[in-house]
Amino acid sequence: MKLELDTEKFEEIQTVFITDLVEKIMIKLREGGIEGRQLEELTANIAFSIASAIDDTAMIESNGVAAHPYLTFRAGEDELVHCGENSYTYEFVIPILKKLFDV
Repeated sequence: MKLELDTEKFEEIQTVFITDLVEKIMIKLREGGIEGRQLEELTANIAFSIASAIDDTAMIESNGVAAHPYLTFRAGEDELVHCGENSYTYEFVIPILKKLFDV
């Protein structure tokens, strides 16, 4: 497997990834009967929590073992794309929420 440093491709795929996650969070909450302001707030809280874990900005540890995620994406049969540092999905959450909730 080849590890390819391509920040432009990574950002494009990362945006698709986090957008899909935020949309799925909203859909499942809506299916659970959550509406209005509560839907917006819960979607935001869950999305930021997940993005923080993915971006390795949240402390993830259990029984003295720390987990430090490093996001990559498959870009072909034998290729992974990365950006050379931790992901930054967190930065896309607010614009996605604004689009979803017309804020």
